[in-house]
Amino acid sequence: MSSSIRLIKVGKTESYLLEKLEKGPIHITLLDPESISIDRAIEIARIVESSGSSAIMVGGSTVSSQNEMDEFIATLKKNINIPVIIFPNNVQALSKHADAVWYMSLLNSVEWYYIIGAQMQAAPFIKKHQIEAIPLAYIVFRGDTAVSAIGRVLPIPDNHPEVAVAYALAAQYLGFRFLYLEGGSGASEPVPPKIIKAVKSSISIPLIVGGGVRTVEQAQKVLESGADIIVTGTIAEEDPEKLKRLIAKVNSYRVC
Repeated sequence: MSSSIRLIKVGKTESYLLEKLEKGPIHITLLDPESISIDRAIEIARIVESSGSSAIMVGGSTVSSQNEMDEFIATLKKNINIPVIIFPNNVQALSKHADAVWYMSLLNSVEWYYIIGAQMQAAPFIKKHQIEAIPLAYIVFRGDTAVSAIGRVLPIPDNHPEVAVAYALAAQYLGFRFLYLEGGSGASEPVPPKIIKAVKSSISIPLIVGGGVRTVEQAQKVLESGADIIVTGTIAEEDPEKLKRLIAKVNSYRVC
């Protein structure tokens, strides 16, 4: 008897990321179309691609125009070769032009919309346009950032790594294929090393860390704590030359 069940295959962009991770940690650049012009974004994207950043994430806490996202991503795609992945804050942030979308759930939100509501609303669009969806569990730290306020999160306390570990294990057991620890855009410091270490030692899925990573020294601490992927955004807009040095540090941990 034949079965109608079809196994879900890992898509092209996710396969690319996993293959990169086989040789060590990688860097991804985050660009926010609400805070940067497309001309400047192209300039930065070309710089980080040539410097060894593995992908571009596009998104922000207040993206509200799908037309802007379409134009932003389509233009980026014409100018770089590395994948462009949507980092959505809501359904308006989707674009059929992207290589993939982080199909993410904000696990420590108290708002239904950010846990499953937006995902439910976005699903038909993703299926219609055959956008590669990469399941991502998203956990936000600290309560004084835009993502915390908009996402209505219960921030994870820095002095209780066991809480972060419990969320991380829940994410893995629920079937998410990546885990993102978010310090928040504009955060003064990255997620604490003890949190990263505790989480990394407890899970087997790739660990992404972002928010507050602005210096080579901070990136080194995050890497030594166990992050598989480092995401930086603010530094890309403020100081691309410093970002080039940070990317070089990340890539120095890779096996040639």
